[in-house]
Amino acid sequence: MADYIPKFMPGAAVTFTASTAITGGRLVAATGDRTVGPAGEDSVGVVGVAARDAKAGEQVTVYIGRQIHRLPTAEAITAGTTVSSAVGGKVAATGTNKLGLALTSAAEADDVVEVMI
Repeated sequence: MADYIPKFMPGAAVTFTASTAITGGRLVAATGDRTVGPAGEDSVGVVGVAARDAKAGEQVTVYIGRQIHRLPTAEAITAGTTVSSAVGGKVAATGTNKLGLALTSAAEADDVVEVMI
């Protein structure tokens, strides 16, 4: 068997092309060949967190895998709850496609929680 090395390592910063406008610090999902857009509600295609704002067609750095991110919430979340993506690249306690664990709590929508993805 030949040796194998992954193309990108967990925790790496990877460059994608924005398929639509993206807000930095929000979840993004795969939309095509090395393209991403804002993650939608309960997305199965979440890639990681955008490093900055980007317009459609621009290059955007995305942080992928096994990192802790400060993310906006779509609702109240309790620390220790597994979270899913929500509309606009936010996180929610609802949904079936869990992507991480909330390490801190949020009292209401648009608060920020620390999430280990």
